[in-house]
Amino acid sequence: MKALLAGLGLLLLATGAQAERLKDLASIQGVRSNQLLGYGLVVGLNGTGDQTTQTPFTLQTFNNMMAQFGIKVPVGGNAQLKNVAAVALYADLPAFAKPGQSIDVTVNSIGNAKSLRGGSLLMAPLKGVDGNIYAIAQGSLVVGGFDAEGADGSKITVNVPSSGRIPSGATVERPVPSGFDQGNTLTLNLNRADFTTAKRIVDKVNELLGPGVAQALDAGSVRVSAPLDPGQRVDYLSILENLEVEAGQAMAKVIINARTGTIVIGQNVRVQPAAVTHGSLTVTITEEPIVSQPNALAGGDTVVVPKSKVSAEQELKPMFKFGPGTTLDEIVRAVNQVGASPSDLMAILEALKQAGALQADLIVI
Repeated sequence: MKALLAGLGLLLLATGAQAERLKDLASIQGVRSNQLLGYGLVVGLNGTGDQTTQTPFTLQTFNNMMAQFGIKVPVGGNAQLKNVAAVALYADLPAFAKPGQSIDVTVNSIGNAKSLRGGSLLMAPLKGVDGNIYAIAQGSLVVGGFDAEGADGSKITVNVPSSGRIPSGATVERPVPSGFDQGNTLTLNLNRADFTTAKRIVDKVNELLGPGVAQALDAGSVRVSAPLDPGQRVDYLSILENLEVEAGQAMAKVIINARTGTIVIGQNVRVQPAAVTHGSLTVTITEEPIVSQPNALAGGDTVVVPKSKVSAEQELKPMFKFGPGTTLDEIVRAVNQVGASPSDLMAILEALKQAGALQADLIVI
């Protein structure tokens, strides 16, 4: 088997490298990160912690912690823990993480603490969705934001001072089974489901390893045979993940962000024959009141007589024509020639879609 893997490596180096690596197109089923969640206390704050009268859970957590050390806090007191804040913790447990390794932790205030700057997290467990503890977090916070307040009530805040991170702040205590070394097959899940890409992966793997080694389950999954020995399986996947595969082209799409005016036109967008003109009519109304002063001998009162001036201006823009199968480059060139703004281009694209001339999905976000 080792000789076969060595031969596969030489064959892979001999093949022409183009398009994308298989590791960039697909992931291995079961090899994934897992989300962890926890709750704890941050101490050492400079008077910017929770107001325990409004966040009683902070005081309750503090009392429970003190009880574990044999210290009994009087019940019913008006304790104000201004240097303590209750926080929520979360982290991602990477695939194949082993006990003793460190992972980053994000800390967010869940009470009314003004800032976590300068605080330290006390030992807190991080649990998975199954309720088991997978890591223990503790350490000093790195907070990018800050705030300052004057005696007159003026205040300035930069970024978010109630959120921070602890780099390598949690130690993994329990591994997560991945299923990587189980069975005699592995399933590759494509990052973007595409029948063409799935077929090309199957063809490339079978060309390298022999017919029947890989088979497409659907547009998003490809199953490949794999050796049973874990060590050989690692070598096997090291070869496969570096295999160069030409990905299928994405569907033709036009993405419009109406809030920012951003427009992204995909590579395969085409326009059927159509003629487009786009302009705007601007109506301006100006009020110029006139004071009417009658003759003193004739009698009468001085009054203000309204006078309105109405003008209309039509913006002249030439009509441009799209020929059959117009490409992205031609669309952009035609729109730039008439000086259309992003909002004008949005209206033009929507009108082309309604007319059936735009051969693409129009997505507004």
